[in-house]
Amino acid sequence: MEPTPEHRAAAAPPLPPELRERQRRKREIGIALAGMLVIVVLTWVELRLLGVNSYLFLGLVNLNIILLLLVLFVVGRNGVKLLLERRRNVLGSRLRTRLVLAFILLSLVPVALMFYVSAKFVQTSVDYWFKSQVEDSMEQSLEIGRAFYQSAQARVEQRGREVLAQVAAAHYGWGGRNMDTHLAESLREYGLAVVGVISPEGRAQNTHPPQVFDRVWSEARTKVNLEDLRKNPRYVSVMLSTSGNDLIVGLLPVDEGRAGFLVLGESIGGGLMYKLDQVARGLDEYKKLRKLKYPWKMTLYLTLGVMSLLIVLGASWFGFRLAKEISAPVQAMAAGTERIAKGDLSVRLDDTADDELGSLVRSFNRMAEDLEAGQKRLLDAQERMAQQYEELERRGRYIEAVLDNITSGVVSTDASGRIGTVNKAAEAMLGVNAEQLVGRKAQHLVRGEFAELLTGALKHLAKVPEARWTRQIDLQLKDRGARFLVNLVGLTGGDAQAEGTGLVAVFEDITELEKVQRLAAWQEVAQRIAHEIKNPLTPIKLSAQRLMRKFSAVANDKSFDDCAALIVREAERLQQMVAEFSGYAKLPEVQLVPGDLPPLLAEVVGTFATAHRGIRWELDAAPGLPPLPFDAEGLRKVFINLLTNAAEALEGRQDGRVLVRAAHDPARGLARISVEDNGPGFTQEERARMFEPYFSRKKTGTGLGLTIVRSIVTDHKGQVRVEAARPSGSIFMVELPLA
Repeated sequence: MEPTPEHRAAAAPPLPPELRERQRRKREIGIALAGMLVIVVLTWVELRLLGVNSYLFLGLVNLNIILLLLVLFVVGRNGVKLLLERRRNVLGSRLRTRLVLAFILLSLVPVALMFYVSAKFVQTSVDYWFKSQVEDSMEQSLEIGRAFYQSAQARVEQRGREVLAQVAAAHYGWGGRNMDTHLAESLREYGLAVVGVISPEGRAQNTHPPQVFDRVWSEARTKVNLEDLRKNPRYVSVMLSTSGNDLIVGLLPVDEGRAGFLVLGESIGGGLMYKLDQVARGLDEYKKLRKLKYPWKMTLYLTLGVMSLLIVLGASWFGFRLAKEISAPVQAMAAGTERIAKGDLSVRLDDTADDELGSLVRSFNRMAEDLEAGQKRLLDAQERMAQQYEELERRGRYIEAVLDNITSGVVSTDASGRIGTVNKAAEAMLGVNAEQLVGRKAQHLVRGEFAELLTGALKHLAKVPEARWTRQIDLQLKDRGARFLVNLVGLTGGDAQAEGTGLVAVFEDITELEKVQRLAAWQEVAQRIAHEIKNPLTPIKLSAQRLMRKFSAVANDKSFDDCAALIVREAERLQQMVAEFSGYAKLPEVQLVPGDLPPLLAEVVGTFATAHRGIRWELDAAPGLPPLPFDAEGLRKVFINLLTNAAEALEGRQDGRVLVRAAHDPARGLARISVEDNGPGFTQEERARMFEPYFSRKKTGTGLGLTIVRSIVTDHKGQVRVEAARPSGSIFMVELPLA
């Protein structure tokens, strides 16, 4: 299929920047020249149309202003572009600025002189054309004509009144023969053009000469309102132009208009009325033109301004072109330098000149060749260094991954004791933030014995770099006490050798390990104690009971009975203690079977709710708790022990409350069971020793209950801990894995 012109245009490669710039400049020049031509043509048209159509004239003036603004835009755009290049320190912009300013200044002096002289000439000519004396002369001429007309009107009125006075003095009958004869004589005596009488209804009579009067009256009647004259009798006159002769026709009421009107007409010469009309029209046209005085002057000024701008624009454009030809080689080298600065060392300039600029271009090309060769050598060296750096980075990431994933805490310091590395295990053990500690003194990490150990070790290792320290340190953290096994090793080699000896501290939390060891030791002790005490207890108890049966009646001694009863009671108490020791020493192995935990909790809580009615027992088992593997008898023993402790802690309280809550932690894959009471709670020291064997606040307690709880939960691969409740009381938290 043949590609369409649009497809061919879209597929065409983009034009190079130089060609686009050349085409853009051609378009700008063409638009500027066309605008100048239109301005010149419109200015000529305005001059031709002046006085013919003012609206069209004003429209053309506005269009002229718009085109002038376009020309100013072109000039201003070039100036702004040059100013921006100068502010950006574009190479060659200062030279182009000086050349353009030189051409503009050279053209401004004659242009300004020409504009000044022409403007003065325009101002003088227009002011002369529209002098007030011209208008005054025309108005005075019109006033002369009006005065002549008023004089003729008065003369016709005077003669008419004389005729009426003569008719009245001679007692001529109105409209009779004598009246007609007298009017004919008055026509000749006063040199009137026409004379006659008009009845109130408008009929003509006693007219002289009759034909002329009829023609004059028919024309005058159209300009006279007889009805108004009958209502308001007065003298009126009109001016008529008939057959090249101008007449003043006057009407005088006879007997207040009741008898009719006397009509007289006097000739005032030919063409006077036409001339007065022409003078009036000429005066009106002059006044209209005078309103265009300032637009006319502005048009001429704009024309001068346009011509001046044409000259300045041409000079500026020539300055731009000349500056570009001179600065083009310099700009080419500047562009090449920028490309070299950006890393493109393959740039070469065209050597087309034999002058100093050509020599400079050749030197530039040689420099670019040398730089390209040097860059190649640097790239080879950089590639080798990058490979080494990548290997170091890989090793560093590997070491960092090892440090982040080992369970031992690792802290390193420099020779001055500032912390350089704290791994995640150390953060978790010590409860600190590595980002806040790096770069600070080691004393900010911990206080007390550990800080003193670090300080002393740094001093000692500065003297003996090969020394190694191993210590067990007891630290009091935020919420618990802990024991750490700390190994201190001095850093040797590399920068540490040059700048002093650093320190690496590797430590492990052995708190739980020691507890397990103590539990195992106590189990063995409990087993031996139970074995050693159990054997003599039974004979002692039986002997005491036998003595009581045999001698109590014979001796009849209360002290004897009390002592024998005391021996029996203490023997029974020791047997109970031996049973607890035996149970602790020989805990059965748990049998983990998948099942639902809420029914077991409901059973245990229900039992305690029945036995201890003075306490409010609550069970909150979250819906959807998944099944988990557990030993039912073992967990029953755990929760019975925990609820027993809670009931004993709330003994004697009226508002006692125990809340057993079971929840699911899907993120950690745990089932979390908490036993919360509002009793007196425990101190921080008591919570730290809560699960140790033989630790108890009760006078009759053995301290093995919570130890057994911990052992059973540990056999379930879970954890148990105690927390303080708010505002009072304690929370025993049991966490069991779901799988």
